[in-house]
Amino acid sequence: MAKEISAPVLAAPTFSGMRATVHELPEQAVQRAGDPIEVAYATVDSPVGRLLLAATPKGLARVAFAVEDHDRVLEELAVELSPRILYSPEQLGDAAHELDEYFARKRKVFDLDLDLSLSHGFGRLVQSHLPKIGYGKTRSYKEVAELVGNPKAVRAVGAACASNPLPIVLPCHRVVRSDGSLGGYLGGLDVKTALLELEATA
Repeated sequence: MAKEISAPVLAAPTFSGMRATVHELPEQAVQRAGDPIEVAYATVDSPVGRLLLAATPKGLARVAFAVEDHDRVLEELAVELSPRILYSPEQLGDAAHELDEYFARKRKVFDLDLDLSLSHGFGRLVQSHLPKIGYGKTRSYKEVAELVGNPKAVRAVGAACASNPLPIVLPCHRVVRSDGSLGGYLGGLDVKTALLELEATA
């Protein structure tokens, strides 16, 4: 049975670009056939718009904003992780619940198994250090570069934040410019502002 979650609401799939065999085959049928789910996904409503969540058996692998085009993200996951993708909200229940708590200002640290397979090299190093930026605090791109031991890699830090596959959970929204301005954000500056304001008022 699916874990009941009050909010955000687990929504039905709307990804017209994916093949029917990818997201319409019932989970039970896949399991009976002995074909394990490689990538499970669901969508959740949130105060910053609908989010796509995707996980592998290792853990949560992707959080995507609506502006990224969820159809395109699923197609990328099919190439980068596995062509076996299934809508399975039950498998994303814990992630949805923790995001719900975060947006309700009841959670400051995520406690989820993560699959960082979509991150590589220096980007992965930067992204793995992002949770060290405390809830409600910010650090500059330069400070993060220093944190990971490469003070001159300011632009590379910006690129790592821009390619972060797990925004919110790995809080790249807490990285700003040295002058205090926001810099960029994959979900848009309005979303970055909303997340920083949410944490500032907790």
